[in-house]
Amino acid sequence: MELFNEAVSIMIVGMLTVFFILFLIVGIGNLIIKLSNKYLPEEVVPVKATISSEPSNNTYAAIKAAIDIATKGKAQVTNITKL
Repeated sequence: MELFNEAVSIMIVGMLTVFFILFLIVGIGNLIIKLSNKYLPEEVVPVKATISSEPSNNTYAAIKAAIDIATKGKAQVTNITKL
């Protein structure tokens, strides 16, 4: 019975130790997150200029050439729209 009591006490101490360490990890992680959000500036992301829906001449020529090669001249590009 002594061995069983010793095994149970070692198991309880081990489980409490693991619980305490996990509690420290979560607490320190949350503290670091709160401090970094409070004192570090937020990164400003520049807004991209609106892109025209019309493709450039080079893009139009490349698409037209690719379709011409793929269909061996049987198809024509009439309209290009972005999906």
